[in-house]
Amino acid sequence: MKRRATVHSIGPVAGINNDWRRWIAENLVLGSHPDTLAAILHENGVPPDLARAEIDAALASPYLHGVLRLHSRLAKRDWVLGIEARLQRMAPPDMTTVVPRRARLDGDTFLREHYLTNRPVIITGMLDDCPARHWTLDGLAERFGARTVEVQGGRSADPDYEMNSIAHKAVMPFGDYVAQVRAAGHTNDFYMTANNDGRNRAALAELWDEMPVLPDYLTEERKGFFWLGPAGTVTPFHHDLTNNFMMQLMGRKRVRLIAPCHTPQLYNTRHCFTPVDGRAIDLQRFPALAGMPIAECELAPGEILFLPVGWWHFVEALDISLTVSATHFRWDNDFYSSYPSNHDF
Repeated sequence: MKRRATVHSIGPVAGINNDWRRWIAENLVLGSHPDTLAAILHENGVPPDLARAEIDAALASPYLHGVLRLHSRLAKRDWVLGIEARLQRMAPPDMTTVVPRRARLDGDTFLREHYLTNRPVIITGMLDDCPARHWTLDGLAERFGARTVEVQGGRSADPDYEMNSIAHKAVMPFGDYVAQVRAAGHTNDFYMTANNDGRNRAALAELWDEMPVLPDYLTEERKGFFWLGPAGTVTPFHHDLTNNFMMQLMGRKRVRLIAPCHTPQLYNTRHCFTPVDGRAIDLQRFPALAGMPIAECELAPGEILFLPVGWWHFVEALDISLTVSATHFRWDNDFYSSYPSNHDF
């Protein structure tokens, strides 16, 4: 299918620079007609003869032919993903929009029915005897209030706060942070997340001995990532590079999930993120999401959500919330080593 050529703020020029050459190549690969591109170049100050010469040179280039061959192979992969996506749209809602709950799911069944099939599930009853289930804000503040921790701050002023997480790091006493959480009401302006793990693993070291062990699913390592924030914190739609457990210890979270087969329709232009807002999907801006099956669940304290690798997910805290996430499964979970390195184009 031919697509309308787009100009990405390259600006008017009297000649042709490499930005314009990249633009010509990109739009030829996407199927734009050479006459359309020549007209746009002319509108931006490029003489017609020079515009046509540059387009002809691109069309004759063996580099472009190589890219077109690669583009065809990628289009085939999108076609294969599209088969699964179409079948998902045909399926009844209970197959695609409901995350099942399984009580005390044993490890072998979890492996066969969810880990190996890349299907999410909520596991209940496995955190009942975990020391972390007895954590309270008061208790944590009493134990660690004087420790210096790192949090994400100033998120409300930056629509790309998650992609720019390094710029939002701030440090404060843990007791001050807990007081801030209590007083905040509903906000997404600050949040302690896995992006703060480097400092907080040491600052809250004793907590790792109280983390859920879960030998049916996880190795003996005591690992995890600490998430603590007020109601209203949002982790925007993205996918992880590993399988992940979300272990909910305090408060509730709303989670929306989209299967990996829909990735070509998710406007994924940078790394593992999409600009689609999970709170209210704008179908005028993102029409490819119309009719897309989106699973939704509410994760309660004591429940574990299995987030399979590649699944897009949006997370919103409904209450003051404390979550521990973990990736140290008993089975192969190294999918990040093969993740494309040039993911910001």
